[in-house]
Amino acid sequence: MNIKRIAVIGAGVMGASIAAQVSNAGLPVILLDIVPEGASNRNQIAETAIKKLLKAEPAPLMAKRNAGLIQPGNIEDHLEWLAEVDWVIEAIVEKPAIKQALYQKLNEVCPDQTVISSNTSTLSLARLTEKMPDHFSRRFMISHFFNPPRYMRLMELVTSPQTDSALIRAVQQCADRQLGKAVVLCNDTPGFIANRIGIYLGQCAMLEAIDGGLTVEEADALIGPSIGIPKSGVFGLFDLVGLDLLPHVVASLQQALPADDPFHQVESIPEIMKKMVAEGYTGRKGKGGFYRLNRLDGERIKESIDLKTGDYRRSEKPQLAVLKAVKKEGIQALLSSDDRYGGYVWSVLSKTLCYAASLVPEIADDIATVDQAMRHGFNWQYGPFELLDQIGVAWFVERLKEQGRESPALLKSGQPLYKTTSGSHFFRDASGQFYLLSQVDGVVQLADFKQQQSALLSNPSVSLWDIGDGVACLEFTSKMNMLDEQSLLGVEQAIELVQQQYDALVIYNDGENFSVGANLTLLVAAIHQQDWSTVERLVKTGQQSYQALKYAPFPVVAAPAGLALGGGCEILLHCDAIQAHAELYTGLVEVGVGLVPGWGGCKEYLARQLNNRKRPGGPIPPIAKAFETIGTARVSKSASDARGLLFLRATDGITMNRDRLLSDAKAKALTLVADYTPPEPNKYPLPGRTAKILMVMSSRAFRLLGKATDYDMTVAKQLATVLSGGACDSSQPLSEAEMLNLEREAFLQLVQQPGTLARIEHTLKTGKPLRN
Repeated sequence: MNIKRIAVIGAGVMGASIAAQVSNAGLPVILLDIVPEGASNRNQIAETAIKKLLKAEPAPLMAKRNAGLIQPGNIEDHLEWLAEVDWVIEAIVEKPAIKQALYQKLNEVCPDQTVISSNTSTLSLARLTEKMPDHFSRRFMISHFFNPPRYMRLMELVTSPQTDSALIRAVQQCADRQLGKAVVLCNDTPGFIANRIGIYLGQCAMLEAIDGGLTVEEADALIGPSIGIPKSGVFGLFDLVGLDLLPHVVASLQQALPADDPFHQVESIPEIMKKMVAEGYTGRKGKGGFYRLNRLDGERIKESIDLKTGDYRRSEKPQLAVLKAVKKEGIQALLSSDDRYGGYVWSVLSKTLCYAASLVPEIADDIATVDQAMRHGFNWQYGPFELLDQIGVAWFVERLKEQGRESPALLKSGQPLYKTTSGSHFFRDASGQFYLLSQVDGVVQLADFKQQQSALLSNPSVSLWDIGDGVACLEFTSKMNMLDEQSLLGVEQAIELVQQQYDALVIYNDGENFSVGANLTLLVAAIHQQDWSTVERLVKTGQQSYQALKYAPFPVVAAPAGLALGGGCEILLHCDAIQAHAELYTGLVEVGVGLVPGWGGCKEYLARQLNNRKRPGGPIPPIAKAFETIGTARVSKSASDARGLLFLRATDGITMNRDRLLSDAKAKALTLVADYTPPEPNKYPLPGRTAKILMVMSSRAFRLLGKATDYDMTVAKQLATVLSGGACDSSQPLSEAEMLNLEREAFLQLVQQPGTLARIEHTLKTGKPLRN
């Protein structure tokens, strides 16, 4: 069974966002809700929800046009529409009686092979199906999407012995391949997996921070990236989720869990949070939460609440020496620290890890499932059991013993919880038995190959790996995959090696971001020394490396995810094909630091615009469009948006599930191998001075409106020179080499300006562009 059409019932924030993600997958979706009392528009709730999707931030829709795939309606007039869908997702109020009344209607309308699921996070499947007929139970399951559905990858799936296995597989396949979800099978227990453990950690960390006299910044720094938890920490996460929602989630667990569950030791809601909610401080969606933004003397500042007094003060990043030890010595160093900070982390983490260990196999059949749920549901770098192996299970058990605390049965042996043998991964249970960690077909990580082999070549900024079937993978390895001379050298060396031994090349990494662009720190050093020959060499090297990539005698496929900015975007433009993750944020952003794209980005992006068959006639419109996109440092909001901006071609692929990106890119590369020939060089029929004058005039209009600065004008003139062809003869198309010369000349002109240095230094210091 293939799921091709979906319906969502309940057009609240969560239901509408689920519908948005379905539309992001390119699937038609029906969105139904009740008929408002006395309303003239009976579809008002669903239609209003769709309008909100178009305005919401962060955006639930990957492209605004996706809203056209969402069909609004109401459950009184349009329930019969559901006879044509394959999967109905219920996302209404968390009251069993109301849900079951709806299920009775759905059971009559929907064909036998239509899946019906609930998005509940608090009610058990057993409770939802009680008093329902057996033939309903065979097609019913819980599909718990995490909020926001576009960005949070976890979907917890709860089934029963009565659920049809074919329907389970259909939902798993649709959620995985089309909706981009990491699907985790959970047992039918309170809070399922992620909320059960994640809320326990959050409550424990919050209460102990208050009792221990820590600031919110200290607590978030300690229960944060140093132990593999996102930088929002605990209090920042509560602000994001909503302080008003937490008491409801806690209350549901409080009522559902047995009296001896350790959760009851951390279930209290502190008075300061109750007071904040009562006063409208519900987090980011309200006036603020544990953190808030305020204006002081015209300056926008971040403030945090004093956990003792309830007063707000300017937020300050804590300088905790104990965290520096983690980078050098590992997490054990933090947990062993005898100061109050180490004591706080040990107390919170040891309780949480023991709690997680005590819940297997109650909440899930194995530890690997729990780890996957926590990685994708709460964005932890490591699941609890992967973290225990990082710490050292034997050390952890011994530390508990020293404190007179009992170890959970799963940990008593002190043996590692995972092992790798001959490239295969295994996990163990409480008896000490190891089981093969099965791989889902098409789900491949570069890390798996790296554990089995040595790099084909490597330097501090790149590595090249054999990923099988005659395909090599080039990986950037510097901080945030910034590009430098070592990166460019690695590209050229990879081309030479692949030409000799392989059929195709994929450019990919497992990191959060593909590449944030060139390493500006190196450029600043050269500018301060007025070493313009070094700058010119760097630009020439980049141009040569990227040209070599474009004209390599084998297919090159880029597989970007996350940020691909500046030089990272220029790589994409020089590849034969792109297989992008759906969450791709790419663009030529060099003007933000007072420069123009210098590694062929102007040349390649202009060619995309000139060759765009949908463009208006005449030479000026495509040049103006390139000028607008590059000149405003436009960055795509998704891979779909990148396609609209022509950073991706119509033939380039988009992968919804990040775990499938490498496999999909490799498959695309292999399809290009047979009879491969490099692309023909582009020709640039450009009008020269006329186009430049028009672009500069448009920039001046923006300057008069206050939308551009004086230095924006300086950069715009150089960009206009490149894109117009400079002083070219309009009857003679320019070559790629001539376009590269124009790029290089403009870059060298700008890099010598004080305004550019000011922009670069400001960006390096603050991470934000300077409007000088």
